Amino acid sequence: MIRRIAVLTSGGDAPGMNAALRAVVRTGIERGWEVFGVNHGYTGLIADDMAPLSRRDVGGIMGHGGTILGSARCPEFRTEEGRRKALAVLARRDIQALVVIGGNGSQGGAAAFSQMGFPVIGVASTIDNDLVGSDITIGVDTALNVVLEAVDRLKVTASSHQRAFLIEVMGRECGYLALMAGIAGGAEAIAVPEVETDPQEIADSIRVAYERGKPHAIIVVAEGARYNAAGLAAYFQAHAELGFDLRVTILGHVQRGGAPSAFDRLLATRLGAAAVERLAAGEHGVLIGWIKSEIAVTPLSQVVGRRKPLDVDLLQLAHILEK
Repeated sequence: MIRRIAVLTSGGDAPGMNAALRAVVRTGIERGWEVFGVNHGYTGLIADDMAPLSRRDVGGIMGHGGTILGSARCPEFRTEEGRRKALAVLARRDIQALVVIGGNGSQGGAAAFSQMGFPVIGVASTIDNDLVGSDITIGVDTALNVVLEAVDRLKVTASSHQRAFLIEVMGRECGYLALMAGIAGGAEAIAVPEVETDPQEIADSIRVAYERGKPHAIIVVAEGARYNAAGLAAYFQAHAELGFDLRVTILGHVQRGGAPSAFDRLLATRLGAAAVERLAAGEHGVLIGWIKSEIAVTPLSQVVGRRKPLDVDLLQLAHILEK
């Protein structure tokens, strides 16, 4: 019988993590459980860096970006010895279950822990939106709107000076943010890791836009694309004449920060609450996500080691709209 649970946030921070944490704490307390917040992800779990959280401890945090618990990478937890240290901590604390709020790496750790027999539930949270088991993850909506605002602003200055802008967004292995921001921002070209990019084709399309009299050109590229912003800029300088004066903007970690959108707050709240409900029902070893506008439950064994593919139809639409 569950009397005490722990919750941690792990991996890259995402806007809405605090809302998910708040939901876990308050729904857990409503069931009569004690809820412990683990500081700094799996690192804090191994070090026994945790404390009980009250309703008031998570008051007023929904609108805060990042995570009040902190987050950290933890190579030690990838080892069996590290996970056994964490299990010992949980046993000493008489904690019966763990909720992990995070993305692919974090849920990989959750799955490994679950395989050792400890009840774990994951909550889908990553701005990359690459987790199998959730159409959209906590933080994506906010990050996408940050990127889109930057694209819109840069388009204004690009038009004023008849320039082309290369805008690099996050996404080492997943081009979701680049694809969606490129479509929503009316980009002339998009480059993502999932599809091989021909830099000459991009150069030709920008040159055609220039010759048609467009006052600007926008290229949105994911950081993990074979030709990222630096690679494309170097290629253009050496091999292509765009017509436009070229500038490069790398958005970097600004995409992670800031207050979560209304959508992310609501999504995080629903997923966090659902995690507690599933634990109360005796379910664990699963990821709580959002599929077809409903709470979805996917075994962690089906989540780890996989990456959600980009929507092929949207890729084709992007190519049509670029012309």
